[in-house]
Amino acid sequence: MDYAGLFRLDGKVALVIGGGSGIGQAAARALAAHGAHVAVADVRPESAAETVALITKAGGHAEARSVDVTREDDVRRLFDDVAARHASLDVAVTTPGINVRKPILDYTAEELERVLAVNLKGTFYVLREAGRWMAEQGRGSIIAFASIRAQTVEPGQGVYAATKAGIVLLCRTLAAELGPRGVRVNAVAPGVVETPLTSQIKSHPEWYRAYAERSALGRWASADEMAGPVVFLASEAASFVTGSLLFADGGWTAVDGRFTPPL
Repeated sequence: MDYAGLFRLDGKVALVIGGGSGIGQAAARALAAHGAHVAVADVRPESAAETVALITKAGGHAEARSVDVTREDDVRRLFDDVAARHASLDVAVTTPGINVRKPILDYTAEELERVLAVNLKGTFYVLREAGRWMAEQGRGSIIAFASIRAQTVEPGQGVYAATKAGIVLLCRTLAAELGPRGVRVNAVAPGVVETPLTSQIKSHPEWYRAYAERSALGRWASADEMAGPVVFLASEAASFVTGSLLFADGGWTAVDGRFTPPL
């Protein structure tokens, strides 16, 4: 066993969707730093290009792609584009997510559809396309981002939580279906992370401070702190890990952080 090389991804091809910013960008840069060639896809092509520039500046290899995960045909086109340039796909990471923080009774049908379209439907399209490719080649690692809200509730996050719980069960089901084909599928559950998605909270000092205090570590995470779980699940270090939900929440769920936000 080459223990020193367990986390290396030399010669591997990785696709990171949502790689233009936040957790997706950190994941893309970390995968490249460990030797993978990374296809960085984002709904904002210019953001994907910025991530690619950061990777190449650090000596890595990457290419930029655009994708709108709410459009089934667009997701399929993305995988076709990657397949046209690469014979295999070893790692697929999907991070896009949105949140409309509102009590359920105040949710509109349009808001419901928007959150479902990005978080649940979009993740499903990615899981399906990555799963088809990897099942055919007989190997691969798929990583989807869920949230602590997949298992813990908070006023104003019912729809978001439902989509994240759905992502976990999609991953577990796909892991069961594709395990015999050599494909691993896992989900990551971050706690509170400094990303554009949490900008609403940062504008409320009391809310921001309360979230920090409700984790065991007493602080928020940076997006870079989500890179380690991605590299682990992508690599041979996790060769016997599938169907799992990996918490990277600073101990939030361990100490049962509970807060009612100022909605």
